[in-house]
Amino acid sequence: MGQTIIEKIATRYAVGLAHGAAVHAGDYITIRPKHVMTHDNTGAVIPKFKSIGAARIADPRQPVFAIDHDIQNTSEQNLAKYARIEAFAKEQGVDFYPAGTGIGHQIMMEQGYVTPGSLVVASDSHSNLYGAMAALGTPIVRTDAASIWATGQTWWQVPPIARVLLAGRLRPGVTGKDVIITLCGFFNRDEVLNHAIEFAGDGVAGLSMDQRMSIANMTTEWGALAGVFAFDEKLREYLYGRAEYFERAGRPIRYTRADVEGWYERRDVADGNAGYAIELTLDLASVIPHVSGPNDVKTMTSLPEIQRKRVAVQKAYLLSCVNARLEDLAEASRVVRGKRVADGVELYVAAASAEVQERAEALGYWKDLTAAGAIMLTSGCGPCIGLGKGTIAAGEVGISATNRNFRGRMGNRDAQVYLASPAVVAASAIAGYICAAEDFDTVKTRAARVDIPASKRSGAAGVVQVLDGFPARVAGRALFINKDNLNTDGIYAGKWTYKDDMTPEQMAAVVFENYDEHFGEHYRHGDIVVAGRNFGTGSSREQAATALKYRGIPCVIAASVSQTYQRNAFNNGFPVFECPALVQHLQETLGGRAEPTVVGPELEVDFRASVVRCSGREFAFPPLGAVPQELIVAGGAENLIRSRITGS
Repeated sequence: MGQTIIEKIATRYAVGLAHGAAVHAGDYITIRPKHVMTHDNTGAVIPKFKSIGAARIADPRQPVFAIDHDIQNTSEQNLAKYARIEAFAKEQGVDFYPAGTGIGHQIMMEQGYVTPGSLVVASDSHSNLYGAMAALGTPIVRTDAASIWATGQTWWQVPPIARVLLAGRLRPGVTGKDVIITLCGFFNRDEVLNHAIEFAGDGVAGLSMDQRMSIANMTTEWGALAGVFAFDEKLREYLYGRAEYFERAGRPIRYTRADVEGWYERRDVADGNAGYAIELTLDLASVIPHVSGPNDVKTMTSLPEIQRKRVAVQKAYLLSCVNARLEDLAEASRVVRGKRVADGVELYVAAASAEVQERAEALGYWKDLTAAGAIMLTSGCGPCIGLGKGTIAAGEVGISATNRNFRGRMGNRDAQVYLASPAVVAASAIAGYICAAEDFDTVKTRAARVDIPASKRSGAAGVVQVLDGFPARVAGRALFINKDNLNTDGIYAGKWTYKDDMTPEQMAAVVFENYDEHFGEHYRHGDIVVAGRNFGTGSSREQAATALKYRGIPCVIAASVSQTYQRNAFNNGFPVFECPALVQHLQETLGGRAEPTVVGPELEVDFRASVVRCSGREFAFPPLGAVPQELIVAGGAENLIRSRITGS
């Protein structure tokens, strides 16, 4: 069977393959990515790196440090953390971008670290953005980052691959954000959960690079691990412009026009007989602006419908790594020019990078937004993750051009947040309620799903043996959480994420508090958490796995698990696996209960037989592969890497 673009890139960056071997979906491989980006969480990776016995970064050109998350926090403690990161970067010879330079993902794209055909990872879930550059961008977690610093390598399981065909052209006033909101809302039954996506079709050529970045970025919220566009003429022209910018602005020249020409000649193209897990189609001409929410990315309402409801807003946000680039600021500027933000509404704006802001200022966009009453923030993440000025308060409604509206993420959990394009955000801030700057007719979305026969799918096969030392049996009560898409904010609230001094006991005490404030009243040591589909979606914070381990929870069983969450779990020696039949059984027997957490029956997990025994029945699950077993036996990736470094 042939290879997809993603499989070709994975093969290129795989380590230890036999000569001529080709990587396919399902394979566990060791990878040596071109770059690994960490942001504020660099402060948490450093002690991991040191604890495994490493002293020097294996390849100082591989990591990039970019401070962007908690940059409004000028406390002595936070500034000291930033200073330690900068000092470590200088000591190790690593490229460092201080607070105010921009959002890390934007820096990776702007400054030439991401190039077509490359594999670039980041300890952040929105590294999918790099797919707009015809690169394989995928999230890793903090432990992976420490491993890459120490050895240059980490592990990856090639996911199933979906092909999304975009046909036709967008209508005037419709943006890339509208496309990805439509995809998330229309195909909202986990069609691409834990997949990597390749975008194709004649509609791609009409999408600008900024639009592609918005679409690739939010494939994360759609449930995917990557969203990759092919290398075409539009990307080539963009890269020519960046190469010329490096030279003109006196920036480090990471590639030249000649490099771009060479990449284009050798560009990756999917083989005609490549295998895909699923194929989805969307007619771009049928896309009109929609909003997501409230507090749910996959709940979608058309602009004409919600506009009739006149949903009042108190906060509006134009910022983040999905929508704060030049085209976004230009569109918002057009909408607000000569107008004022409505009374009772606060509009917060932060450019994706200092370079973007500089260009927006030169073109007058910044002046238009400021004159309209927008509150300008330093380039960075900030309120998108509930940090700094502008977070949403209890009872407020927000309209945001960010990528996530999980309950409690942007501030108080009793607020409501909708997602929309920059133009809709700007128009809503001016009107005081959710609306667009122009009228759109209601149009039926033209989209379709094609399931690929199993015989034509790419994928690894074979039986995985259980390793010696792997736990044979785990038993405990079921604590049933009958909820799909329980995100990491619900498991471990964002307000604790960047408190690096949290003890294991303190972390354990706040488990699930943002989902169920009464969780601790139900919990008994040794209880097994059983949850719905896509458990652990959202942010890549590893504390959402380690905190459960510290609480004494022996494992998590779910109908399906976010692959980023699974990485964190395995890398910390914490078992998590999928058993949809068990979840269905508990839904049938306990699903009528109103409580967010329900105490269920006793479970016995037999890892050797790969079954869960419950109420006299057996429910099979796929055997855990050799890589996660090895990590769990070692007690986590840090121990495993330490043993490899020290030989003990």
